[in-house]
Amino acid sequence: MTDDLKMYVPSSPLPAPRTGLLTPFNPGTQTLKAGFQIAPQFLPLPVDIVFEKDVAVTLRDGTTVYVDVFRPVGTERVPVIVAYSPYGKAQSTSPSVTGIFALVGIPDSAVSGLEKFEGPDPAFWCAQGYAICNPDIRGIVDGDGDSVLWDRQEGRDCYDIIEWLAEQGWSNGKVGMSGTSYLAAAQWFTAAERPPHLAAINPWEGVSDVYRDLVMRGGMPDTGFAGMLQAGSFFGKNRKEDILAEVEKYPLVNELWDNKRPEFDQIDVPAYVVASYSNTLHTAGTFRGWRRMASENKWLRIHNSQEWPDYYDETNRADLHRFFDRFLKDEKNGWDETPRVRYSVLDLEGGDEVNVAADEFPPSNVTLKKFYLEPLGRTLATDAPAAAIPVSYAVGSNPNAVSFITTFGEETVLVGYPKAHLWVEAQDADDMDLFALIQKLDRNGSPLVAFTVPNHNARVHDVTDHGATILRYKGSDGRLRVSARHLDETLSTEAVPAHTFDRTEKLSPGEIVEIDVELLPIGLAFHPGEQLRFVISSRNLLGTMMPGIVEYVGANSGSHVIHTGGEHPSYLQLPVQHR
Repeated sequence: MTDDLKMYVPSSPLPAPRTGLLTPFNPGTQTLKAGFQIAPQFLPLPVDIVFEKDVAVTLRDGTTVYVDVFRPVGTERVPVIVAYSPYGKAQSTSPSVTGIFALVGIPDSAVSGLEKFEGPDPAFWCAQGYAICNPDIRGIVDGDGDSVLWDRQEGRDCYDIIEWLAEQGWSNGKVGMSGTSYLAAAQWFTAAERPPHLAAINPWEGVSDVYRDLVMRGGMPDTGFAGMLQAGSFFGKNRKEDILAEVEKYPLVNELWDNKRPEFDQIDVPAYVVASYSNTLHTAGTFRGWRRMASENKWLRIHNSQEWPDYYDETNRADLHRFFDRFLKDEKNGWDETPRVRYSVLDLEGGDEVNVAADEFPPSNVTLKKFYLEPLGRTLATDAPAAAIPVSYAVGSNPNAVSFITTFGEETVLVGYPKAHLWVEAQDADDMDLFALIQKLDRNGSPLVAFTVPNHNARVHDVTDHGATILRYKGSDGRLRVSARHLDETLSTEAVPAHTFDRTEKLSPGEIVEIDVELLPIGLAFHPGEQLRFVISSRNLLGTMMPGIVEYVGANSGSHVIHTGGEHPSYLQLPVQHR
């Protein structure tokens, strides 16, 4: 049983930096009048709102959790949107949340302070005829039970909350879900349980596989963010799941990790999925969820910024409003004519294209093209080199990387899934942690990067020079521990490799092995004279995904050999668009 594999540590009370103005337990109902402000710096309410605080909900196993409900005044039955996460339901006025929003350039005045961190704002949604439910989930703050991190237990718990909400006298019986990051990931798990009254979901960037996205990307135990999440987000009176101990004890995929991947083929609810190319935590999982979910009514929008400013942008919120009106209010508002895919093409020089319409992703006019690693001139060639010539670097040397460049002579757009197909050998070692990166270079050969947030001040420069990859886009990256190279034949496609991560295949002296490295999806334009550089290294080329977490250092020694040409034609496969 999966529960027998889980490991726990004691939880602790919500600390002061994460305590908001409405955190203290105080059950009751009140009406917040139009113009109400939770604090002077926040957005005033545009309408009267009924606020039901700390309402008890009993889950199927007898566990009691508490929810806050914000709903319009009046007798009309309304749909409800759930914001499901372990983040305390009243944390949006806490120093921790206001501080991180300030870092990315979202002012307090953009929201009412009543929203859950990364969730829908009652100030907007109640004015549009919706209720908002912010739960403190199992084991969080005042709730009973032990908290867990992203698994099917959360899907079952949210199922119970959704069905409870559908029975309330003010509810029209239709429930939706929305939110970014943790709130997005929870939607995959919940939708896979198929609650009868769940009518639509809106995963706005989030992981969809804890093993592959959070703790063991590429088979490497990179747990810096997982440690921050475990220590800084699961506060309660009982126990919390110890994800760090679990990954140490169970480094290979087993039943525990299978339980932390939703059953995508069970997700058939209408879905509006939002993704980006630039979030090294969320990008792979969001695109995976989009590809594998069974919903026939699903839409994808790929933006060109960071999820928080994108989520609270007025135009994007109005777009989401139309989606929910269609499926939570049954309004015939033309939403069905919305392109199934709207994607962005970045150029990293201020000329991004956004909302490019397509029927699918990648678009139908994309062809997978192989660019072979040519060792003598260190170029990327469309023909495989005839001669077998290896290139190598010593781990820990300078440089401890090899790279290859191609120059585009005409306008070129890449849209879709790149991958690296490499023949590699370890010298004086039995394994390799490999990191790969696709960079765009300008006509002078200088790497191009772009901020994903509106805040470009000195502090953001400091934290993104090396690391904080979700705030500054530097290219499409990937990684793979070579002993974890075994492919899942049922899930791998020509464009996207999928690894089983259920076995370890160490290297023998002199052994040359074939590997596929999944690189993050890309939408990137190259103008004549600009270059693409492909880098392979033993070191983490981008640093951490967020500031303040420990950077993973590859488990490497000896020398890495990349074989090219002849019987070992290593290549970079790129999705080239034909216009």
